[in-house]
Amino acid sequence: MPMTTAYLEREPARKDIDALEEPVVLEFGSPWCGFSISTQPILAEAMESHPGVKHLKIADGRGRRLGRSFRVKLWPTLVFLNNGQEVTRLVRPSDTHSISQALDRIDG
Repeated sequence: MPMTTAYLEREPARKDIDALEEPVVLEFGSPWCGFSISTQPILAEAMESHPGVKHLKIADGRGRRLGRSFRVKLWPTLVFLNNGQEVTRLVRPSDTHSISQALDRIDG
C-alpha cells in the first residue's frame, strides 16, 4: 500500500486501531505543521520499500482522543504497529534510514 497523502476525515477509534492485524504506521501530525510537512519526502521514500505496510495519516490536536491515547506530544509522531501492538515509534524523524529501520521491525 503506498503512502497516504491526505489526513483521514475522521479519526478511527482506538479499538479499531488495536484490532488491525497487518503492519501499520500511524502518522500523527497536522497539515499546517512545518515539521509534519518536512517529514513527507523521507517517509515516502522509506515507505516505497514496504508496500505491505498500511499508512494512516491522523490529524492530531486539541480534543483528539486517538493521539492522546498514544501519548503524542510532538508532531509528527510515527507509531509503528504490528497486530495492533506498538512495536516502536519515531518523533520528528529526520532521515530515511531511521524510518526504514522502524518499518523493517514491523514488516520483516
